[in-house]
Amino acid sequence: MATANRDYYEVLGVARDATAEEIQRAYRNLARRWHPDLNKEPGAEERFKEIGEAYDVLSDPERRAEYDRFGDAWQQVAAGRSAGRGDGRRAYAQAGGPDFVGFGTGGAGAGAGFGGGGGTGFEDLFGDLFGGRGFGGGYARAGMPGADQRAEIALSVEDAYAGGRRTVTLATAAGPRSYEVNIPPGVTDGQRIRLAGQGGSGSGGGPSGDLYLVVRLAPHPRYRVEGRDITVDLPVTPWEAALGASVPVETPGGPARVDLPPGSSSGRRLRLRGRGLPSPRGTAGDLYAQVKIMVPPDPEPAERELFRRLAEQSRFDPRANRGTTGRG
Repeated sequence: MATANRDYYEVLGVARDATAEEIQRAYRNLARRWHPDLNKEPGAEERFKEIGEAYDVLSDPERRAEYDRFGDAWQQVAAGRSAGRGDGRRAYAQAGGPDFVGFGTGGAGAGAGFGGGGGTGFEDLFGDLFGGRGFGGGYARAGMPGADQRAEIALSVEDAYAGGRRTVTLATAAGPRSYEVNIPPGVTDGQRIRLAGQGGSGSGGGPSGDLYLVVRLAPHPRYRVEGRDITVDLPVTPWEAALGASVPVETPGGPARVDLPPGSSSGRRLRLRGRGLPSPRGTAGDLYAQVKIMVPPDPEPAERELFRRLAEQSRFDPRANRGTTGRG
C-alpha cells in the first residue's frame, strides 16, 4: 500500500490525539487539494490515494486503535485475530514487530517467546504434543489469512444516487481484473463496499482477505455534495427573482420544480426535502437550490428600454445600509 512505511497521522498532518472532527476536516482539505481530476501535478494521484488510505484507517475507531498499538503491522495483527489466533501476537511478530518475552532459547528481544523468530514458543511446544492444537482453541500451524486490500472507485453523483450493479476493473499484480459490484443507492463519498474473499491470497491454506472499495464521488459540473445533501445552482431571471415564480430544477432523481419567493436575491437557498442522496437506513438528504440571478448577456432594444425605465423609477439601492431598501 502507498503508506505502508509512512505514519498515517503525518500523511493527514494531524496530531496523534486528534479528534474525529479534526481528522475529517484535514482529510477533506487534503482530498480537495490533491484530487487527480483537479490537481494535474505529477504524483497527485498517488498522494490522493495515500490520503484516502490514511483516512480510511484513522476514521475507524477500531482500526485506529490497532494502528496506534501495532503501527505498520496492524493489518496482519487484525487478520490473525479474525482467524482465531488469540490476540494476533504471532502475526505481529511475523510482520516484523518486537518479539514478546516468553519461553525460548533466544532470550527476550532476540526472537524468543510467543511467535518469536528464533525460539520455541508456547504454541510450538504444546502444538507438537497435542497434534498441532495450540492454546486458545486455534491451530498453531494454521495457514496465514491473506491481507485485506483497498482500492478506490470513482462514481458520478447520478450513479451514487441510483446505485445498481456495476463492473469495476482494477489493476492487480496479475494484471487487470474485473469485479461485479453491487452499488447501494445513496452511497456517499468515503463509504466502503466490501467484497468478501477478494483480497490478498492466504498462505498455507489460509483464507483470502477481503477487498474494500472506497467510493470517491467525482467532481460534477452541476451538483455539489456534502454528506447526503446536494446543492445545485438555480438560474433565474431578474423578474422571476423580483416577482416570484415556479422554477424548474434538475435533480439526480429527475426534474423537479421549486417555488421561488418574491424578492429573492442571489445566494438564497431553497430546500427540497428528501431530494438529496437516499439513505438505506434512515432519512434521505436534502437538495438545496441556490438562487443565481442572470441578466440577458445581449439585451434586445425593448429589454434595454424596460431596464432603463426601471432604473429611472426604482429607488432601490442594494448598497444602502443593511435592513433598508432605499424606498421613500
